[in-house]
Amino acid sequence: MRLDAKDAARLSAAVYTSIAMLAALAFFLVTLLTGDYSWVARIGGAVWVFGLSMIILMPTVTPWIRRRLGG
Repeated sequence: MRLDAKDAARLSAAVYTSIAMLAALAFFLVTLLTGDYSWVARIGGAVWVFGLSMIILMPTVTPWIRRRLGG
């Protein structure tokens, strides 16, 4: 079974979204466990990390997944 471009796009979206969410969660947990940060700073920072991670990962993960799937 060969995966087409639509499947590669869905898979790459799942991969980079998951990685970005993990990065945001890691940021949130680190600020929760260390330091004296407000909830606004924790949540805002986690949203910022998620957004920046998505910007960085979208153009990098998608071509990598397509190459791995042979597309």
